[in-house]
Formats: sequence, C-alpha cells, structure tokens
Amino acid sequence: MAVPGGLLGAPTDPAWFEAAVARVDELLIDHANCEKKAASTALSIMFAYPEDFELADRMSRLAREELRHFELVQQKITQLGVEFRRLSPSRYADGLRRALRRAEPGRCVDLLLCGALIEARSHERFVGLVERLPAPLAEFYASLAAAESRHAGLYLRLADKRGTDAASRLEQLSEVEAELATSPDPQFRFHSGTPG
Repeated sequence: MAVPGGLLGAPTDPAWFEAAVARVDELLIDHANCEKKAASTALSIMFAYPEDFELADRMSRLAREELRHFELVQQKITQLGVEFRRLSPSRYADGLRRALRRAEPGRCVDLLLCGALIEARSHERFVGLVERLPAPLAEFYASLAAAESRHAGLYLRLADKRGTDAASRLEQLSEVEAELATSPDPQFRFHSGTPG
C-alpha cells in the first residue's frame, strides 16, 4: 500500500495556489466547510458500519479532531474579519462519490480510500500554501499539515485491512481524484481544479 506522500496521481497546478492567495476569504470559508464535511464523513462511516468496532473507534477520534480543526479555522476567519457567506460545494467530493462501488465490502474500502485521497490532497495544498501566504496564515497552515498526512495514513491502513483489492482500487480512484483536482474548473474552492 502506498504511503500518503505518494497517493496523488498529479500535483496541484500552480494556478490554483495563485488563485488561493488572491482569494483568501473564499479559501478560509471553504476550508471551514471542508473540516465540517470531514467530521461528517467520519460520523457517517461510524453509522454505516456499527459492527466494526475498530473502525468506529478510529472514526470517532477523527471526527473530534476534524471538528477541532473547524473551530481553529473559524477562529482565524473571525480574527481576520472575513465576512461569512454561503459557498456552493465543489464538484470534487461529488465526483469522488460517483466513483464509489455500491456493493459491500467494496463500498467501505472505497470510502476509506477516498478519505485517504482527500486528506492527501489537503496536505499537499496546505504545504503549498505555507510557501505562498503571509506569516500568520502560513504558520496556521503549517500547523495543520502534519495532521492531514496522518489522517491519510489512517484511512489507508483501515482500507488495507478491509479489502484485498485496496491497492488496485487506490490506483483507480487516484486517477479520478487527480482529474477532479487538476482539470479546468470555473469555480474556486479548497478542492477545486485548475482555475479556468
């Protein structure tokens, strides 16, 4: 099974980072939304597979950490005086969801692998933002980056234990994720594609 740093099928285009620096308000608002969604995903997995005690335990811990990250992003939004506004979701999560298998145990494995890919993409973008944003925000994203890598590794280990085909499915899903994260995208979001 691949390690978190080698999960992504393609790197984020530099144009995405340029857009992020120019649209910090939207970046932070959507980042907060992503942390809420990450917590919600962990809880959904707990409810979907209540008989899997190990999975429930890991997802419970993960949900708490994601909510803590949400609180930290909200604090940063408040500190910077960013005016909240509702943002429509990106195509990213929906595109990954469409690639999931419907039958079990494949669906569980795919959910976990998609979790790993999302966390790995977040880690990559956090690291890229550290190099480009001014000090307070750069330090903020640096403080979160290690957690994203750790989360990706957790999802990978859980998937590997629950599916003999996890490695081959990861390769397939990685292609889908890379397309969503790098192809031209009219919308700017934390997990959007290349602006264009």
